[in-house]
Amino acid sequence: MLNSILANRTFLRLLFFGNLLGAIYGYIWYLPQLQITEPRFWLFVPDSPTAILFFTLALVAFLGKKHWPLMEALAFVCLVKYGLWAVGMNIFYMMDQGAIIWTGVMLIVTHGFMAVEGILYAPFYRFRLGHFMIAAVWVLHNDVIDYLFGQMPIYMGLEKYLPEIGYATFWLTIIVLWLVYDKTIKKGHRTLEFPHHE
Repeated sequence: MLNSILANRTFLRLLFFGNLLGAIYGYIWYLPQLQITEPRFWLFVPDSPTAILFFTLALVAFLGKKHWPLMEALAFVCLVKYGLWAVGMNIFYMMDQGAIIWTGVMLIVTHGFMAVEGILYAPFYRFRLGHFMIAAVWVLHNDVIDYLFGQMPIYMGLEKYLPEIGYATFWLTIIVLWLVYDKTIKKGHRTLEFPHHE
């Protein structure tokens, strides 16, 4: 039942427009940080909007009854990695502040959805090891930019935990890469096709 909904073209269109709007909103959200960021780092600052953009492009291919393997690999890795990272960071931020912050709650919900949609579509992805390796390099390189060059998303007050956050983020990346490999590359993983006719 769930997989038939995920493969439904009307649902795919709704998901496409929802993700497109989410990506646009995300880039707008990052404008204040981008204004104080060196241009050479711009590509690596708005992590979540870029993850959503990857998935939006993969959805374009799905709607055309095709596959864009590199976008699928980048989308799966980045949606899960940055979705879970933002959920954890916002929970940690509210714990550090000792208060429920409704912006944080909103970010937890939306980023949680990012991770969920990335995982739900795993059986439909058709990328290979080479595409997976490019996605792995992308997120690991991003971790280096964020924590060695100080470009992580700004959370006022959490800068003092930067080494701990960087360490936790590295292991989150490794766990996500293992999950993605297990769900898509590993022999015996489940595969589903989009129906040719509806």
